Amino acid sequence: MFKFVLNDAATCVRNNVRDFSLNALRLLPHLPQLSPYDVNLQLRENEFVYNFPVDGIVRSYETNQLGSNSPCEDSRTEASLLHRNGFICGIFDGHGGAACGQVVSKRLLRYVSAATLPRQVLKEHIKQNCNSQSFLKCHNDNVDFVNEIKPIYEHSFQKYIKQLSQTPQRDVSSELVHAFLQLDEALSHEALATIDVRTMGVALSGAVACLVHLEGLQLHVASTGDCGAVLGVLDPQTNQWQPKKLNIEHNADNMAEVKRILDEHPKEEHDTAIRNGRLLSQLAPLRAFGDYRYKWSLDIMQKKVVPLIGEQAMAPNYYTPPYLTAQPDVQQHELSVNDKFLVIASDGLWDFLSPSEVVSLVGEHINSKKILEPMRLPEGNPTLQQISDQLAERKAGLTRKPIDQNAATHLIRNALGATDYGIEHSKISYYLSLPKDVVRLYRDDITITVIYFNTEHIARLRDAGTGISAPAA
Repeated sequence: MFKFVLNDAATCVRNNVRDFSLNALRLLPHLPQLSPYDVNLQLRENEFVYNFPVDGIVRSYETNQLGSNSPCEDSRTEASLLHRNGFICGIFDGHGGAACGQVVSKRLLRYVSAATLPRQVLKEHIKQNCNSQSFLKCHNDNVDFVNEIKPIYEHSFQKYIKQLSQTPQRDVSSELVHAFLQLDEALSHEALATIDVRTMGVALSGAVACLVHLEGLQLHVASTGDCGAVLGVLDPQTNQWQPKKLNIEHNADNMAEVKRILDEHPKEEHDTAIRNGRLLSQLAPLRAFGDYRYKWSLDIMQKKVVPLIGEQAMAPNYYTPPYLTAQPDVQQHELSVNDKFLVIASDGLWDFLSPSEVVSLVGEHINSKKILEPMRLPEGNPTLQQISDQLAERKAGLTRKPIDQNAATHLIRNALGATDYGIEHSKISYYLSLPKDVVRLYRDDITITVIYFNTEHIARLRDAGTGISAPAA
């Protein structure tokens, strides 16, 4: 009924995908060669762009998604905060099915938007019988929960904001941690209270998350699991792009995270709690929403889960739960005029590209897109020589004209098709034409959001000495 563990062979292949050559791809059975037109159709199918109509910190964002699983297990959500100016977005990478990622992607932003609202304002809205959609405006969300599930989720949200209204206001980082944990706890309560196949499916599948909260100059990134966030910084001295990581991954490569888990369990379990780079030899991310088969007590598993799912629901060596948490790490960053953009993405992108490569590609894309903008003459009375030089520069720049206007698509194209000699069309064609039953062996779902900052507005805020009260989006 539920898929719990990813194929180990798929993970091994993807972990070495950066060394996976085009020649190796050609060893596969013959696949039809896609035309450039067909490649573009697939790569651009899920593009989305939003340009903010007001002068704020965020100028625009671009996002895209390329599935591997069927259905795709990644989700994404972006929204403006209501009742104060701010922006919030997230990427959610599901596993064991798409259910948990889809549910968390819609609900987490609502929890965070309420948590970061001043308590007095929150209390006023509670008196007006607000609902979970009263605190934000989504920009790229055309679906809603089914009627049978919506009241359950709304009840949990009302309970959450009532508790919030009775507690003192915390700093943003603490509110983000609290929102993550409260939503995850709600997933458990809903599943155990209803014993419904849908709520149980959400609780037993899982999702990692990377959420961005921006208000004024204050940028917070909260992440649990192995998605990634990197800031694109333009060095004013060298005019070179520099990456700044704004999260850490919770997986077996993170020795501090491994130590944390081992310290929480008896020494007798140190050989089984994490084995072969996986939690209880099964789960690759070491923090996640859902995945309650690694969190619930033995009593709950035996009485409520095994009768519904079967003995396969019990992980091996399951002695002292919980083994897993949804608690995020939160990093705070105050924006400067050198911070130009932020990229958040599921691990399907980072399997192919490093943070440095991602920042360089987006930086080059920004520069090359200028060629697509209408020509603007220099201010004043430009000379013919100035106009001639500008035309010559634009003509030379045509050779750098990007194939894709959307930076997220540009990253996906480079992830799948980059070689030492440039983009290889046949390589992208192979990745896109792989049969559904084997594509997961070679690439994961890829979801990317690129957020562009408004340098001029950042400069004005910093000159004014304010970082919170001015519009963020």
